[in-house]
Amino acid sequence: MAEQYEELDLIEEITRNDGSKYFEISNIDQNGIAELAVDHDMIKNVRILQLNIPRTKALVTYEEYINQTYQLETLTNEDDWKNPQWVEWKKPKGKVADAYQMILKSNRIG
Repeated sequence: MAEQYEELDLIEEITRNDGSKYFEISNIDQNGIAELAVDHDMIKNVRILQLNIPRTKALVTYEEYINQTYQLETLTNEDDWKNPQWVEWKKPKGKVADAYQMILKSNRIG
């Protein structure tokens, strides 16, 4: 569980090392961790597709799931940016996956 609640406000495209891609709803801090993961060859590429996405009910649902499920690294913690860990967030079937798909659809991504 995250020590500090993080609001999500952007959509990025992640390229795995095998060349496959996926979208993630994130924020600038997590995007920075993704950039560090690229530098450490944990993923191949990351690029921001959409900034300042609307705070919809779907976004809040997904955001709460992420904050409750994952220990989010932060650029304000020196250990996190010196030794980043890359975790691809799961999207379990049901309300989380539905919220994720709605966020992408409403932002015309995917």
